[in-house]
Amino acid sequence: MGVNIKPLSDRVLVEPMAAETKTASGLYIPDTAKEKPQQGKVVAVGSGKKDHDMTVKIGDTVLYGKYAGTELKLEGTDYLIMREDDILAII
Repeated sequence: MGVNIKPLSDRVLVEPMAAETKTASGLYIPDTAKEKPQQGKVVAVGSGKKDHDMTVKIGDTVLYGKYAGTELKLEGTDYLIMREDDILAII
């Protein structure tokens, strides 16, 4: 899966995972009550800064802040572009 975008510096392109549609007990969540996903898969990675190598790599599943990054739509798919510092953990 190749994306036609290359993040600069310490930025990362993440494809958010789909929001949960059902609770653990089996109740369906309406669209208006769904939470914004906080997990995603890294699709593209920048080259890093002069004195800082990138920790995440393409294919990693990451956990990020609820309001982290900038949303963008590319070829019909939603993505987030964010700084590596906005990523909280690699899952």
